Amino acid sequence: MLLTALMKRILPKSLLGRSLLIIITPLVLLQVVSAVIFYETHWAKITRRLAIGVAGDIAAVIEVMRENPSPEGRAWVFRLGAGTMSLVLDFREGDVIESVTTEISGSMEKALLSALENHVHKPVMIDSVSLDRHVIIEVQLSDGVLEVITSRKRLFSSTTYVFVLWMIGTSMILFGVATIFMRNQVKPIRRLAAAADNFGKGREVGPFKPEGAIEVRQASQAFIAMRERIARQISQRTDMLAGVSHDLRTPITRMKLQLALLGDVKGVEELKADIDEMEYMLGEYLEFARGEGTEKPIETDLNELLRQVANQANRNSALVDLHVEEIISIPLRPNAFRRSISNLVENALKFGSHVSISAGFRGDVVEIIVDDDGPGVPEDKREDVFKPFVRLEGSRNRQTGGVGLGLSIVRDVIRGHGGEVGLGQSPLGGLRAVVRIPI
Repeated sequence: MLLTALMKRILPKSLLGRSLLIIITPLVLLQVVSAVIFYETHWAKITRRLAIGVAGDIAAVIEVMRENPSPEGRAWVFRLGAGTMSLVLDFREGDVIESVTTEISGSMEKALLSALENHVHKPVMIDSVSLDRHVIIEVQLSDGVLEVITSRKRLFSSTTYVFVLWMIGTSMILFGVATIFMRNQVKPIRRLAAAADNFGKGREVGPFKPEGAIEVRQASQAFIAMRERIARQISQRTDMLAGVSHDLRTPITRMKLQLALLGDVKGVEELKADIDEMEYMLGEYLEFARGEGTEKPIETDLNELLRQVANQANRNSALVDLHVEEIISIPLRPNAFRRSISNLVENALKFGSHVSISAGFRGDVVEIIVDDDGPGVPEDKREDVFKPFVRLEGSRNRQTGGVGLGLSIVRDVIRGHGGEVGLGQSPLGGLRAVVRIPI
């Protein structure tokens, strides 16, 4: 479990990162395996063979010096070593090596020491530090010290660098090609995600063309079909409710005219009140069905919008405080959004005497809070009040709260902007409504 949690934290979160990881992981493993195989089968063997070659040449020089110890013979073998073996030779007669090399670091030096021990069979000293491009080898003979200077090229294969450069170079090229390819594959998915996000926030999506792999095209086409179905269903719902409202308003108007002709007959006022209530209910139903209607989102000054809501409430002799932390400008359907905030404020004023509105940024969302000092709503009822036609006060008397569509309209509008609205306990003692709109 701990390993799984650790892997989830370490692994990339984006599709591009994970796709590149899927490509890079086997590539890195392949390069590591290739490097190990190269080291074991090629570079190490070549290094050992080169060291054996140098040790063999030194052994041959020592053997010739032993067979012909005269100064002339020594000079001849030194010329032979310089001409055909690339060895610079010198003999210090009667000298003794200061320190014998028994252990040494470096793979090249280790291979050379091993080869000298196997072929020369004499005490040696290896100095690979004093000279940049050469290695000094001193061999202790019975009558002096033989000094040998040889080029590093005789002991080290340059194909190692070539192999490493090719390995890194091809890896970088493959990584670059894979990155470009995967970016092109991820772009359609990002565009689809952006279109879905804008549609969920109620913003204009605009023309959206399916692109990318077959699966991405299928998802894009499904999104387009879903968007069209949702728009068609909303339009049909609105048209149906508008038609019903229009059809019902005609007989209601005739009933109002007939009641006006009746004069002061007993029961007329009660019937007029019922008809007014029916008109009000039809208006509420139509408003709920329309939701945000066909209003287009525009860049809106939220500070000014909230100020208008507060001023309207204050003009009606209500006590509404407004506190906005900073300048907030976001895409909104201003009329629908103003109506939803007004519904929250009106709902708060029905049950409380003091209402407070505050707004500010909270990370990647704008948070609007409406507090009141009323009796509040029981915690187990807070979700129910958002359902259409549900009221905590049982009647549908307009004087005590309408038909139970106010908060339903609020949630419908807020969700149409991609946000959410919830209820909680207010510090003022009443109800707190919290609206969150993504930026």
